[in-house]
Amino acid sequence: MRYTYYEQAARVEEVRTLSNIQTVLVKSTDDAVTQVVSKALSELDGYRLIYCDDDKSALNRLDDIKVDVIIYDLDLRDFGSENALVRSRLSHAACSRIVVCNAEERCEGARVCEDSASYLFLMKPLDEKQIRMSVKRALEQTELSRRHRILTRELRLSLDEDMFGQIESGSVQGGVSRFERLVYASSQMAEVVGEAKIAAKTDMPVLIRGATGTGKELLARAIHFNSNRANSPLHSQNCGSVSDEALYSELFGHVRGGFPGAIADRLGLFRAADGGTVFLDEVSEVSPQFQVALLRFLQEGEVKPLGSDKTLTSNVRIIAASNRSIEELVEEGTFRKDLYYRLKGFQLELPALKDRASDIPVLTNFFVEKYAGVVGRRVLGVTTDVLDRLENFPFPGNVRELETEVQRMVAVAEQGGYIALRHLSEKISKSPMPDSGASNFVPSGSTLKEKVESLEKSVLTQTLDARHWNQSKVADELGLSRVGLVNKIKRYELRKD
Repeated sequence: MRYTYYEQAARVEEVRTLSNIQTVLVKSTDDAVTQVVSKALSELDGYRLIYCDDDKSALNRLDDIKVDVIIYDLDLRDFGSENALVRSRLSHAACSRIVVCNAEERCEGARVCEDSASYLFLMKPLDEKQIRMSVKRALEQTELSRRHRILTRELRLSLDEDMFGQIESGSVQGGVSRFERLVYASSQMAEVVGEAKIAAKTDMPVLIRGATGTGKELLARAIHFNSNRANSPLHSQNCGSVSDEALYSELFGHVRGGFPGAIADRLGLFRAADGGTVFLDEVSEVSPQFQVALLRFLQEGEVKPLGSDKTLTSNVRIIAASNRSIEELVEEGTFRKDLYYRLKGFQLELPALKDRASDIPVLTNFFVEKYAGVVGRRVLGVTTDVLDRLENFPFPGNVRELETEVQRMVAVAEQGGYIALRHLSEKISKSPMPDSGASNFVPSGSTLKEKVESLEKSVLTQTLDARHWNQSKVADELGLSRVGLVNKIKRYELRKD
């Protein structure tokens, strides 16, 4: 069935709205392979294709975006023992793999395919129907494996000690959401990601505000790879602690002899990313003099390399980030108001991790799976005692600090065991837990019955909040049945905050 241009656009938007787009990374320099794959896996059917020419760019994409299937065109000339690390990284990627190989290299290609734990070994020349069916089956296997892994872990936990708690129903989905490499469960992050997805569909500049370690660059990369510039370059530049001359050279480029030490021409990130995106981190740190050049680029798209009289143009989308409030800097007079208005086409605020503690369990599990795969260690899960400690720790370094902590715990955990309190770092294991405050509670009411009911309501509220409204845990802790707990929640008209 053929579609008109407008029908295609409507169909693509329908696919994006109704289903999750499956990302397929194609690593190949063979035009025949890329043409067959592009015909077999249409955007109309819910596929997003990312093309890479070499291993390095493929591994970078795995760090940037959530990839569901890798189609890896194997070149045995570049796959010797020195590429063991690449092979290991690809084999531990959290997705299915399909390896293709030339017919005359069948035996060696099949061996490499087996060593790298690939899903399927295909022979060239490739066939459209074969690719379409293979990718579909690979995605089905990935989903079945994910559900099997979660259900197996939940079964183990349900038969284990009380410290693992009860598993909430519907946990195959787990309430976990993703926006490329961003993982979250909180309503705060859901709102930010919702705005980011809207921003991604436009070409307007984006200004991201958030403390260090909250994931500003991850959000910027997710916006880029969900925009119509996804197949164009994305370049990043940290603007902090960089001199004006060096920053100008990095972004606008320079010509040979433009300044002492300029021994060759430099293209500059703005021209190198033409048609794509440039991410400017710590944009609040640029000097007032450089703000003028940046403002002119945003207004006119003009690029004048350092030491050159020639003015060029570049079509680049700017995504800027800052860990300081630019509004306050504008009021202080250290940041240009007109530049601020240009940068904040969309303004997104990433909350600190301590303000979205409900994200800590899902982030912890995500990092456990990530680093367990990297080091080849089998970790069954994380105890509820550990999660309680992590959720009540302030994490001044935000998600980056949590990731480092989980990486260390995975490294010291026993093979085939759980991550327990003994694996936590000392600063977290000995950090004080919040006091419930029950000792300072003063019951309300005049009669004994009213005072008892007031105390009971307070205990229920505090316990439900402490256990994140996991009613199974609360009922066990208070010695109630699930039905009895539900009746008391209705009686006191308690609501989850």
